[in-house]
Amino acid sequence: MREKQIEQKLIRTVKAVGGLALKFTSPGMDGMPDRLVILPSNRIAFVEVKAHGMKTRPLQIKRHELLRRLGCRVYILDDETQIQQLLSEIKGGDAT
Repeated sequence: MREKQIEQKLIRTVKAVGGLALKFTSPGMDGMPDRLVILPSNRIAFVEVKAHGMKTRPLQIKRHELLRRLGCRVYILDDETQIQQLLSEIKGGDAT
């Protein structure tokens, strides 16, 4: 499945549970995750969306590590079947 399709499904699913999946851009800091997912009860995480089987670039890995060191949750999503598990983890607060 293409990255755009997975991303659109993520957006719809997050919206259906009362949350937001905001496009995240950070001028001057390439490699940041694609989406900032905000769920009810102050559950927030960054999500990097990839086409199935595609690898995260080295700069993206570096940015993910930075965010995690700052206490943020960062997920990599490359299959629509992972969306429910991802949301469950964000809701429960388990870091990945």
